[in-house]
Amino acid sequence: MPSRTSDPLVPVTLVVGPEALLSERAVGAVVRAARAADADADVTEVTGSDLTVGGLAEYASPSLFATRRVLVVRDMQDVDESVGEALLAHLQHPIEDIHLVLVHPGGVKSKKLLDRLRKAGGHEVKAEKLTKPDDQVAFVRAEVRRSGGQIDEGAARQLVEAVGGDLRGLASGAAQLAVDAPDGVVTPALVSTYFEGRAEVKGWVVADRAVEGDTAQAVEQLRWALQTGTDPVLVIGALATSLRSLARLAGTPRGLRDADIARDVGVPPWKVRVLRGQLRGWTPDGLGRAIRAVASADLAVKGGANDATLALTTALVEIGRARSVGR
Repeated sequence: MPSRTSDPLVPVTLVVGPEALLSERAVGAVVRAARAADADADVTEVTGSDLTVGGLAEYASPSLFATRRVLVVRDMQDVDESVGEALLAHLQHPIEDIHLVLVHPGGVKSKKLLDRLRKAGGHEVKAEKLTKPDDQVAFVRAEVRRSGGQIDEGAARQLVEAVGGDLRGLASGAAQLAVDAPDGVVTPALVSTYFEGRAEVKGWVVADRAVEGDTAQAVEQLRWALQTGTDPVLVIGALATSLRSLARLAGTPRGLRDADIARDVGVPPWKVRVLRGQLRGWTPDGLGRAIRAVASADLAVKGGANDATLALTTALVEIGRARSVGR
């Protein structure tokens, strides 16, 4: 069975997956651990296609000048059959203080060898792409903690919407926000300040503040959005989608699991928790009024009036008033 150890200094580490950032971090963890144990540790990198059985024997033997050696094999899927057998032999009979890091991008090439290495006890570190928003939000929150800060799910989701699924961009943004955040707490307002130039996210930021009842912040975000190039139609679409999601959530039966609710509402499971928080303070009548206000603004923005900014601002004010119905 594959090793479950958290110690990176194992005989063979298998880094599997196409995500370059996670792959690089896994390799770096082994190298840092080796150099922490021995400042003179020898680190060598080679591609799978260039590695020979003789070369492996040379690399994976004790050094005269260092007590530890690390061999990083990039593109492990390209090793030939004889080298693959030699890698298995090393794993089955490891040499003390010699650490191999085998980097495989995933896929079917050399999968049989990879499976054999797993079964022989290779310690696997996954470097898969994070394609689900829930996983990307979790990644952002972990990155902020890694930098010594804190961020709630809403602000993390906002950063994901601003940056997209690129992990390097998310990691960089999370680290920057954590360092610059007052008291280390990353808020939605701070995310907005740093990423206000990204037009594609603005509609959702405006909508979130509006349905949460923060009309003043929603109007301010609207102004920033329009100044940085967001199409008013996108803001209308975000408002309409947010209100429809709240209305659907309000109409779901009690006792359903989040996964079932998410399917009925048409959102990912992580967003159900966000929507529940936003739904507090709303009544069915209030939601109806807000939806009608957005419908009127939609007509105005798409040609029924000359001033889209005024139409949107009026809609935000009406949403705020609608949310207060019954409170």
